[in-house]
Amino acid sequence: MLPPPTGTRVRVSAPAGTMLNIARRSAPDAADTFYVQSLIRSQLRLAVSVAMGFLLLLVGLAVMVFTWPEINNIRLATIPLPWWILGVGVYPLILISAFLYNKAAARNEAKYRSIAKP
Repeated sequence: MLPPPTGTRVRVSAPAGTMLNIARRSAPDAADTFYVQSLIRSQLRLAVSVAMGFLLLLVGLAVMVFTWPEINNIRLATIPLPWWILGVGVYPLILISAFLYNKAAARNEAKYRSIAKP
């Protein structure tokens, strides 16, 4: 158990006359700014393309169910086929999309690091 507080404050500071040795980076130049902006754009493009691909897949599934209503009559273990597709088929696609996105994002960052070495 901790002792009760004494009520007095203690000021912690460095000894007088000492300086902290913090390495300071120079201001970023135009090339650094260009490479960072390029990385941001490529990551955004990748995220939007993965999101749009997944959205297109879900919209396609909804259009298929809407235009082909007989698909609801197809049942597996008394569950309609569209529910199987949504419940079992979509989750592996989410995982595969996430895995591929992660690999591509890591590749983009590795390419950036190889170009913009300190």
